[in-house]
Amino acid sequence: MTDDRTDVESSETGSAVGTRVVGIDLGERRIGVSVSDSQRVLATPHSVITRTDAPSVDRRAIAALVSEFGAGLVVVGLPLTLAGDRGPAASAAVAEASALEAELDVPVVLHDERLTTVEADRRRRLLTDAVRADGGARALPQARQARRARPARPGTAARARRVGIDAVAATVLLQAWLDQNRARS
Repeated sequence: MTDDRTDVESSETGSAVGTRVVGIDLGERRIGVSVSDSQRVLATPHSVITRTDAPSVDRRAIAALVSEFGAGLVVVGLPLTLAGDRGPAASAAVAEASALEAELDVPVVLHDERLTTVEADRRRRLLTDAVRADGGARALPQARQARRARPARPGTAARARRVGIDAVAATVLLQAWLDQNRARS
């Protein structure tokens, strides 16, 4: 497993272009998952894995997705501090990425994920504002309109937004890695 300083070496020797890359945003409660196209140009959100009490179960869920996509590489977010230092969260991510690599048949690289959640939330807000500007509830599919009409349980909307942000944060992370590695090529 390599850190963000050696991404290029791993990507060049670890897997060929033409295979997808899976992006992983490791959270305490959820794991955001994104996937690239086979040309490694565009990352898209895929899903969110709710963490269990057994890290090995979580790693097997990730391994199943990597296998399903036929991915040749996994990019795991490295949560450095704003100053670029490794704190407890980064150390935990390094350990988890190392354990994940032992579970997988493909290389795992770490990539700086500073501010990915902030960027994911910004993108979500821009999309929400665009829907509202385009007619609000009328712009939503009928099923979503019906759900919106029902009173929500306290905290449900915030929880739903947070879950969506995890997959988008993984996408921001993976897209940054794809762009950086394409620029180096």
